[in-house]
Amino acid sequence: MDFRNAIFVVTEEQGCPIYNVGEELKVEDNGLRVPEAKPVCLILVQEIIKATAEKRAFEHFSPGQGVQRSKFDCGGCSGLIRFEYKKEKEFATLQMKLLAAAEQRQRMRHLEEFFDLLRCLDIFEPLNDDDLTDLAALLKLREFPPGKVILQEGEPGTHLYIVLSGKVVVVGKDNLVLSELGAGEIFGEMSLLSGEPVTTSVHSREHTKLATLSSKDFKHVLNKFPVLQVFFYRMLVDRAQANTMRAGKIVSGMTGDLAEIAAVDLFQLINSSQKTGRVEMLLEDGEAVVLFNEGELVHARYRNQTGKEALFALLGKNRGRFSYTSGLAEEQKQLPVLGGFMGLIMEGMRRIDEQRERNGQQAGR
Repeated sequence: MDFRNAIFVVTEEQGCPIYNVGEELKVEDNGLRVPEAKPVCLILVQEIIKATAEKRAFEHFSPGQGVQRSKFDCGGCSGLIRFEYKKEKEFATLQMKLLAAAEQRQRMRHLEEFFDLLRCLDIFEPLNDDDLTDLAALLKLREFPPGKVILQEGEPGTHLYIVLSGKVVVVGKDNLVLSELGAGEIFGEMSLLSGEPVTTSVHSREHTKLATLSSKDFKHVLNKFPVLQVFFYRMLVDRAQANTMRAGKIVSGMTGDLAEIAAVDLFQLINSSQKTGRVEMLLEDGEAVVLFNEGELVHARYRNQTGKEALFALLGKNRGRFSYTSGLAEEQKQLPVLGGFMGLIMEGMRRIDEQRERNGQQAGR
């Protein structure tokens, strides 16, 4: 029997660093095709060659004369997989060919859906179409009815999830809803990056379709596309810093997004911690610098404004990036305090409220 068109499927897997259950390995014209976006395991190649070289391995014996061997092991590294001979394409029945064609059409529809979604996400913008197709080929479709638990707090993370349609809610302690995610948004990545258990639960709010990427494939993707590695680890750092700030801590070198902690909250955190240091802000319309000495405001600069007026203009900012650096130069430590901290904050927020009222009145005319 000729094995130039044999197909093997992974049926069991224990710690294999590359392949997953259900993935197919195809022998075509004496070459081996592995699943898209997966590296080739030379140990497995040797096992496949050995399997296809066993001429009696797939022969159909007459009843009572023996048992057809169709399962093989590969355990040449730290893991173990069992793969099983599936079929030879040239000997498939018409029904098998029709079924395979239907499965392929369904797979192509999912692939196109995944590709279109990934192309719209900023994180995958650096990837070309071929790379994006490889990534899309690793995704699996899952559907959840309303109210279904997708991730449970305290459990190990197993997948990255991308919302295709529907909505999910992120739930903290005491069933407090922390956020809602919709189409195109990602969750589950933090536990995969950190190796820590899931810190919040995620439930489907309505009927939801998700594209999922296993933790093993996620690692392959990061190794293959270093630009994504930088992006995801930046997310990990930002999330850790946001958690630190929510815990009431701020440290030198910290950076963050004002969408996570607004300027007024950041300033109050520095004040309550009695920190001495420098906050630099990169905003949509310019840069800003604010200096603190033992928690008190001693200087603010924003565009063409300085002092209190610059501070008041910054208090309403919730878009942009910031960084905090501990310590001031000696001459900066001698700067006079701009005023009582809470008094400045209250005055600034009063001005913001008045401006909002004026804007509302003008919009109503």
